[in-house]
Amino acid sequence: MEAVSETDVQFWMAKAVSWGEAMSCSALLDTSRHLGSLRSFLQQVLQGLQQMGSTSEAMKTFPFVGQFLGRLCWNPCVIADERSQRLLLRCLSCLYSAEPLNAVERKANMWIKNMLCHLISEEEGSVAYATVKHAGSTPKRYHSEALQKIVSMMTEDVNKSCDGLPNTSARCTNSNIYAMSTACAALVTCPHMSPLIGALLKHSILCGFSCLNQEFIKEVGEALISKRLVLEDEAVVNLWCYSPTCLEGAAVSLLESVLSETMTQSLDKHVNDSFLPQASAKHCHIFLTINEIYRNVLTEIDENLAVRALVQVFTVCFLQRLAGQKPQDRLPLRAFFPRVMPSLLAPLLTAPSEVPREAWLDHLSWIRSLLQSVTENEEAGEDVRAYQAVFEAWFLLVQCGYWVDTAAELLVLAAPEKAEALLWLLTFFHHPTDRGHQRSQQTAVAREAWTHLRMLFLTRPPPPRHLGAVKELLSSSLSANLVLHLFSNFTVFSHGPVSIITEITDKVLTEAAVKRRALWILSSIRCRLNSGATRDDRVHSRLRTLQDTLLQT
Repeated sequence: MEAVSETDVQFWMAKAVSWGEAMSCSALLDTSRHLGSLRSFLQQVLQGLQQMGSTSEAMKTFPFVGQFLGRLCWNPCVIADERSQRLLLRCLSCLYSAEPLNAVERKANMWIKNMLCHLISEEEGSVAYATVKHAGSTPKRYHSEALQKIVSMMTEDVNKSCDGLPNTSARCTNSNIYAMSTACAALVTCPHMSPLIGALLKHSILCGFSCLNQEFIKEVGEALISKRLVLEDEAVVNLWCYSPTCLEGAAVSLLESVLSETMTQSLDKHVNDSFLPQASAKHCHIFLTINEIYRNVLTEIDENLAVRALVQVFTVCFLQRLAGQKPQDRLPLRAFFPRVMPSLLAPLLTAPSEVPREAWLDHLSWIRSLLQSVTENEEAGEDVRAYQAVFEAWFLLVQCGYWVDTAAELLVLAAPEKAEALLWLLTFFHHPTDRGHQRSQQTAVAREAWTHLRMLFLTRPPPPRHLGAVKELLSSSLSANLVLHLFSNFTVFSHGPVSIITEITDKVLTEAAVKRRALWILSSIRCRLNSGATRDDRVHSRLRTLQDTLLQT
């Protein structure tokens, strides 16, 4: 154990005395600035106390400890920091005598009990309670209000700091802004600090200069991701505009939560709760940054259905937020999708709910013809630009995957002569490249799977031969997701009894990994239905039943 030096003791005792109860802005700033090193010193003290055999020995070895801990227990800034408060509690607990041996230890126990009550309870018998009783308050409320008052004063100072200055370069000369952000770094998870954090972030955007402590920015970003900090929407947007790193962290955190399957709610609600779609609709560069992250991920794991579902649902939520803006405030769609052929934007970014149901087939045929013209250029040669154009078209199709889901829905009851365009679209979605004529081979697989699925779901009783054929196609590594996409839509939109559909699902989807992939397809379908694509209660009920069945197994 590292010894507690006399120099450190003198330094920290002087600090504790000068801070007092930290009732001024300067005291709060200085306390906050030293919280990290204070925690290190408290850890040393704790380790020393843990080596003592009794309270008497501890008080003899560390004669300063009672006064030092007592002063810190009354400092609202120190006890607002969870880690510092936890160390104080542990130090006090080490001093407590389970079986006091003398009057000194009994008196120390009474004092320790009062300090513990002051930190963790509102017990009327405590000294802390009696001290502030005359103010009509309780210890916790007293310190809470004291800290809140100081933070309010500091917030007001920050808000005024940009007023009345002639130009932006003069606005950031106030060194207090940097000092305040430095002090706040240790206390970002304290609820009372939120207004000050918001004011500092707003100040940074108004001034247009990097005048905030980077450790503060890092702590705020991490606390937001971990849900230990709640800020107003404007403050969150200001953080992401100020720090691309924090924005990237939020986008990656959302991706990781989807990939780890830790969600406890529907995918669209999960995405909206991240606030990324709302911020993207207000600031084009935020959307482009998030888009670039997800594009890069898809180039690495393009077959991952969870990532595809996230990209699709994020885009849907973003478009909904964008549509809710006033026309004069809304940027053109071209600004958000600068790499895509302009002719593809209108047909793909128009949601199925905005197109009459009877026109869906014609709309999908239009989309197919546009995409097919892009792929024909790819097939004509080895031009890198042609391959890039195909990728951009495919990525937009993934973003607008609701049209692929719509095609899969129509295939459930489509006549053979109407199926070809829909099957081509589904195949391109799952197999965008045509190396070795792979796309034509996969179109043939899609057609075969569709034929078996029609017989399986539309014939009573379900023919075993077709059941086996579908299972075999699902086991193919190349076509598994394509076949699963078709299968999932047949389970939701075919007209057979739910009991038969559930029985077929249990027989076909036997592997846990396949069931998880099916759940992601159902999540995309659910998002499309929730956006108004259909109001058929039977379909919604069946979808919930299928999701519950797969989750249970």
